[in-house]
Amino acid sequence: MAGGVIRPYTEEDAMALIQKIHHAAYRCKDALETARWYEKYLGMKLILSIAEDQVPSTKEPDPYMHIFLDAGSGNVLAFFELPTRPPMGHDPNTPAWTQHLALEVASMEDLLATKERLEADGIEVIGPVDHALFQSIYFFDPNGHRLELACNTLRPGMLEALDEVKWEMLEEWSKTKKAPKHARWMHDGRYKEMFPLA
Repeated sequence: MAGGVIRPYTEEDAMALIQKIHHAAYRCKDALETARWYEKYLGMKLILSIAEDQVPSTKEPDPYMHIFLDAGSGNVLAFFELPTRPPMGHDPNTPAWTQHLALEVASMEDLLATKERLEADGIEVIGPVDHALFQSIYFFDPNGHRLELACNTLRPGMLEALDEVKWEMLEEWSKTKKAPKHARWMHDGRYKEMFPLA
């Protein structure tokens, strides 16, 4: 603020402010079960457990167990178990496929091996689904959180093509609330002809 005038927040400010996502936290039904499940199926090691009888930020008397899992490359996934609260629910107005956590894997081999491991233990898996930029599988953790594992399959030119139409698509959507067709190639298969492999 200079001379009582607040300057607009710029893109450069945003780039300087946020370094990365420190952690993302969700509620879980059972912290021990959750930690073991994520290690067994996704290889995420438990890196930290915190428990208190009072919430540090709000000072509410609310016992909790807070666990932190290593999601790779400095990323952390966290969960809260809240034993004195009513059972966790989900927003009844939001479809189950909407809110999810997408995690990147290194290869299609890893994606398919994980799918096989999950299905072998009776966990339902959707996919692989071809999104042109990446292929994904979808499944739920023991708490009902939807997870996506994604393997990048990006071809040269795809991101540039999407970058050219991103604002036009968003403006059209804002006015019509109908899906713009600019990037339909992502899911109708035309990307294979539009962006041939070298």
